[in-house]
Amino acid sequence: MTANLSLNQVTELASAHPFAATLERLSAALEGAGMTIFARIDHQAGALSVGLSMPPTSVLIYGNPRGGTPLMLEAPACALDLPLRVLVREDSTGTTRVSFHPAVAIMRAFGLPDERGAGLAKAERLIESAVSA
Repeated sequence: MTANLSLNQVTELASAHPFAATLERLSAALEGAGMTIFARIDHQAGALSVGLSMPPTSVLIYGNPRGGTPLMLEAPACALDLPLRVLVREDSTGTTRVSFHPAVAIMRAFGLPDERGAGLAKAERLIESAVSA
């Protein structure tokens, strides 16, 4: 079976904090809400390891099996996008930007009702709070 999935919707926020502080604030907010950070991917370090240059860019992969597992059981292909991810990067002006796929976009991409993403949407509010002043 081939599904016609589209996750082209991205929310991008400008952080009121520098790159490192934004990563710290996001980690603390997510873990403080009972989520696990499963991985931290440092793309800048990866680029440097092969002799390339890249501004600070990291992805946090996070979630809570209590919220994600039922969604993956209902729509197994959801596992392609769960756990959730948040991108933190520094742009060419030095502004830290934070990007993620909204929960409703993930639900729609996998044919689930919007309200099934309510638990995932809580993370969006945490992210918004962590990057604000």
